[in-house]
Amino acid sequence: MLAAKLVQFLLRSEVKEIALHTGRPPCALVEDAYRRLSPQLLKEEDIIAVLAALQGQEHLAHLADGRSWEFQDPTAGTIVVSATYDAHGVKASLRLSAAGAAALAAAAAARAAKRPSREPKPAKRSQRPPRPAAGPPQPAAAARRGGPVALEAVSLPPAAAEIAEDVPSDESLNRGRQIDLRQARANDAAATGGRAQPAGLRLGRELEAPPAGEDSGLALDVEANATRSRSSRPALPAFKGDQLDDLLRTALERRASDLHVIAERPALIRLAGELVGHGAPLSAATVEELVLPRVPGDKRAELEQSGSCDFALDHPAYGRFRANVNRQRTGYKLTVRPIGARIPTLEELGMPEAIRKATHHHQGLIVVTGPTGHGKTTTMAAIVGILNRETTHHVITVEDPVEYVHPNAKAVISQREVGKHTKSFQAALKGSLREDPDVIVVGELRDTETVRMALSASETGHLVISTMNTPSAAKAIERLIDLFPPGDQPQVRMTLAGGLRLVISQRLLPTADRKGLCAAAELLPGSMALWSLIRDNRTFQITSLQQRGKSLGIIRLDDSLAELVRSGKTTLEIAREYAEAPATFDALVAGRPVQPAEPAGEDAGERAAAAAKRGMEMGKQVLSRAGKLFGNESK
Repeated sequence: MLAAKLVQFLLRSEVKEIALHTGRPPCALVEDAYRRLSPQLLKEEDIIAVLAALQGQEHLAHLADGRSWEFQDPTAGTIVVSATYDAHGVKASLRLSAAGAAALAAAAAARAAKRPSREPKPAKRSQRPPRPAAGPPQPAAAARRGGPVALEAVSLPPAAAEIAEDVPSDESLNRGRQIDLRQARANDAAATGGRAQPAGLRLGRELEAPPAGEDSGLALDVEANATRSRSSRPALPAFKGDQLDDLLRTALERRASDLHVIAERPALIRLAGELVGHGAPLSAATVEELVLPRVPGDKRAELEQSGSCDFALDHPAYGRFRANVNRQRTGYKLTVRPIGARIPTLEELGMPEAIRKATHHHQGLIVVTGPTGHGKTTTMAAIVGILNRETTHHVITVEDPVEYVHPNAKAVISQREVGKHTKSFQAALKGSLREDPDVIVVGELRDTETVRMALSASETGHLVISTMNTPSAAKAIERLIDLFPPGDQPQVRMTLAGGLRLVISQRLLPTADRKGLCAAAELLPGSMALWSLIRDNRTFQITSLQQRGKSLGIIRLDDSLAELVRSGKTTLEIAREYAEAPATFDALVAGRPVQPAEPAGEDAGERAAAAAKRGMEMGKQVLSRAGKLFGNESK
């Protein structure tokens, strides 16, 4: 439907090009300036749907290299479509071919020649107020009336700011096409004392010029877009709502990772890992009035029965949030976390590009681990985004709730939410094996049955991606094994030894200016050495393997932290707080050699004590057998 309307716009003689860009409204090139066709901000899936409707399915998988093709429309003739994909999203342009543009101009000239040469009648102006008397136009007024606007590389709108307004209706399109541009200019000139207005004003609200101070152009220059700062974030659109809407907007504008609304306390915003109060305390009645209407109807019973529920909160202006509502001593409490409308890339997250290699496996297990609130879901979404753009796989996700919404691209993605589309993680995993999946994404490995089903799927020709709440890659492997009873652990170790492809452990730590967060990653790829330790129940030696396994693609957390310090993204004092070996971290940052050693701490001490105890027991057994052999049993 959107593609057909854009083609109708392209048929206008004054429109030279239609430009589409993720996160911006569709625009038309009129008189060397881009004019908005609609205030609606385009999503990636909107532009991809347009390209697919214009016979671009075979080109979608290669948009990163830039693609151009021709589409034959029965009305417009040949349309040249150009599209590309970069870190800012999908960009496309539609333009009539030279022959089509010439034919359109000839048809317009023929229609003009057939018109009678009588004086033009005044246009009906009953629906608009009379124009003011003639006078020198003011700059702001000229901008509001749609004066010439120079093209410039404007900053991207916030990804979450989506306005639920469609493109103009078919009726308005037909009405706009019937306007005689030259006659309209003559009428305007007669009404304004001889001052002719630009073409954009006479096209109706579809080609409305943006008010002064707003983004007025849409440049498709790739270099200009590449140099645009991703950190720039213009003001969010105004939205007249309740107090909670104001808090959501404040959290987004201040780039908060979480927002807490608690009865009898001020709202709390988490900035760079620290909770900061905002505003006056909210009464229990106010919080209940703000929170309960946001709980979906199918979650009300769960909230009443268990006192807590999780759901995705879709805001019409500020995008998508992951929300948790629960009851506590003073009343209700709401915790929300912003979710980007765009699927981030590994480069944008600051994660190692080596993670991309793991997506080339056709089966096995990829685990993203780390403490709660350290970006595991976002990293997993970036991995799925790679599969979505670069493969033709069938990807099934099972989440609670669905957070990132993946657009339709080259892959086929089926997203299921626990409680809404399936009863449990186990039921969804069991059913997914009959849905011809290539990749299965599990929101979290929480219990034994979910892990059992995930391991079974990884053994039967599927790539399984999931998250766990563990502090390190080594602890994640131990946790996967310890979830099972002792009798099942040998088989679990064999399964992991054959199917574990990659363990990603990550931390989010404050940046040097303490205004944002940066990511430090630990990578433990599958290798013969790792599989041997898992199979032989020597997981306590994984830390030693990480210290000497750089040639195997292993990245230690301390090495990642040191690189962040050297690049200036964070400070030595901040990174030292997250280091696994703070005593040697300063030497690592300075580039001085660090002697590999077994990890210190209670775990190493306990292992040494256990080894000594086993040695003493073995010595007693040898002496006892020797005493029996020679008739003098040792006690």
